[in-house]
Amino acid sequence: MECHVQKNKNQCTCTYEPCSRKGKCCECIAYHRKHNELPGCLFPPEVEKTYDRSISRFISCYRSS
Repeated sequence: MECHVQKNKNQCTCTYEPCSRKGKCCECIAYHRKHNELPGCLFPPEVEKTYDRSISRFISCYRSS
């Protein structure tokens, strides 16, 4: 399966610029899963900027919606 890194980068909402996984969604998901986190693209922009990628933070974002 082909990975469209540049297309993914263009759509990536992660604000952590030195990230080596930007545009490599499979690597990003695996990395965050290993750390009991979720990727930044799943969070609202104002929360993503805090770099709190915890599952509990994700739940709290959408529990009040």
